[in-house]
Amino acid sequence: MRICRFNKDRLGVIEDELVFDVTEALDVLTASRYPLPSFDPFIASLDKVREKINVLLPSAARFPLKDVQLLSPIANPGKLIAAPVNYTKHLEEARSDPAVHHNNKVEEIQRIGLFLKANSSMVGAGAGVAVRHPERRNDHEIELAVVIGKPGVGISRVDAWDYIAGYCIGLDMTVRGPEERSMRKSVDSYSVLGPWLVTADELPDPTSLNFQLKVNGEVKQSANTKDLLIGIPELIEFASSFYTLHPGDVIFTGTPEGVGPVQAGDRIEAEFDKIGRMEVAVRAA
Repeated sequence: MRICRFNKDRLGVIEDELVFDVTEALDVLTASRYPLPSFDPFIASLDKVREKINVLLPSAARFPLKDVQLLSPIANPGKLIAAPVNYTKHLEEARSDPAVHHNNKVEEIQRIGLFLKANSSMVGAGAGVAVRHPERRNDHEIELAVVIGKPGVGISRVDAWDYIAGYCIGLDMTVRGPEERSMRKSVDSYSVLGPWLVTADELPDPTSLNFQLKVNGEVKQSANTKDLLIGIPELIEFASSFYTLHPGDVIFTGTPEGVGPVQAGDRIEAEFDKIGRMEVAVRAA
């Protein structure tokens, strides 16, 4: 199933370039009081929501996909986890290009581990990217995003697949400079998630997905997830060895070579096999 959040927090299902409005399915969620949960309630109750969706779909109102604004399919992620330099060729380009490494030492992911991005940086494809610090280089980075479906800590790579709710396309935008990654990649709108959530049952094998990114129609990045240095189950094992994973947590799995600058007025097209395609407008902050 392909589930989106659109317009003013409506819940939708994508079929044949149409969005079916199934917002009523959210009624199955338990109401929350302060203090609010540290996980995403929608993802935590995804099975119940999907049962209600199946009841609603036959009579649901439908809209052309091109006429709706797509929001981030995950509204309340507990944390955004990111894997740096997780493709060999990107590691090589990061080390060789001063505009990328900015005199920072670029270490292997196995040595430096993962990093966190601010939740406030997350937006959907329809919101676009608002470039901050335009005097500096602001780069695009396309990644497979993995959404965690249930809580777990100390998860083994053998069991990791059972903890995945689904997949999205991720854009891990970044401001180049001397600061730590977590600061330069946590700018508002610099974590784009979309265009929708593809549930894990619809994509049972994400280990060999072709994907590409274009800027203004020109291909800038093109790769396959089979080339990840640390694979999806290993990333889940790695992350959960340091902190508990919760429903709605998102893991950005890393970007391949070809990262490059964007500026206000550019248009990014990001596409993954078996997930879909999203267009993201770039504007000034």
